[in-house]
Amino acid sequence: MFVFAAPWILFFLPLPVLIWLFLPATRKPSESVLKAPFLIYMKEMLDTQTVSVKRHIRPYCLAALIWLLLVCAAAGPQWLGSPLSFSRHGRNIMLAVDISGSMRIPDMSIHGQSLSRLEAVQLIGKQFIEKRIDARLGLILFGTKAYLQTPLTFDRKTVLYGLEDSSIGLAGELSAVGDAIALAVKHLKDFPDYNRVLILLTDGASNSGQFSPLEAANLAAQYRIKIYTIGFGSDNLMVPSAFGVRAVNPSADLDEPTLKFIASTTGGDYFRAKDTASLNQIYDQINQLEPIAQGKIEYRPQKALYPWPLGLAFLIAFLLLLKRTLSLIKNHAGGSQ
Repeated sequence: MFVFAAPWILFFLPLPVLIWLFLPATRKPSESVLKAPFLIYMKEMLDTQTVSVKRHIRPYCLAALIWLLLVCAAAGPQWLGSPLSFSRHGRNIMLAVDISGSMRIPDMSIHGQSLSRLEAVQLIGKQFIEKRIDARLGLILFGTKAYLQTPLTFDRKTVLYGLEDSSIGLAGELSAVGDAIALAVKHLKDFPDYNRVLILLTDGASNSGQFSPLEAANLAAQYRIKIYTIGFGSDNLMVPSAFGVRAVNPSADLDEPTLKFIASTTGGDYFRAKDTASLNQIYDQINQLEPIAQGKIEYRPQKALYPWPLGLAFLIAFLLLLKRTLSLIKNHAGGSQ
């Protein structure tokens, strides 16, 4: 179906006629008036008494045609294709990832290769993001401060780039869990309450920020935002010491009671990930807990057609200018002889 994107612009079609009818003509020429050679040329052609009626009308017709084409191009002609229906996911999922100093602890491994906690989160989180084909996703990074890395969007590549671009200590060395939740609430609260989900991953305890985790959890519950919390980090790491190698618990600072409270207060769940395999399983469980809500959206393909009338208008104007130039050259050559 052929339509105009801005049909109201077509009301400008009679504008040149209205200007010609209602604006008073200049009675006496003024030397200070800006001269337009093209308009002078048009006036000379119209005022010439020796031209035929056909040549007298032709400039009017060409000028009117150019104006018609320009107005039609400005109105945005387009061709609408047949309606297409596809499914769109209704979930709005915000990811909040801890990038504090403790996330550099190398207690993770994939295929025998040692990784820091953040590197493992980036690899496993990438798989989760790629699976949420029809979800609107966002990303919050937090350390001493929390900030929005990627707003809620259906563009998974942008979210993936935001996660891959994160680095430890970028937001400070501490961990502001409460501020991360409050920031997520700010960006989720305007969406339907059955679609608001926050997945928060941290490896320690909240020791920074304006909001405490308990206050932020109550705020999220007020807006019916469901929070899934993930406590991340191994509980056994071999480190060198003066007496050889000894085992330590790198997750001793993990505040599991607070993470469990946040999840239970908002209707979510708490998960403990001690390695990359368990983290991957947790993301799969969350995918099952937050299934894709199928909803039909109708879309009609659009093809812009404005280049055709716009190009034709410029072509006609170019041919008129070319004709005028050749005529001047011919007259100048004849006069010099």
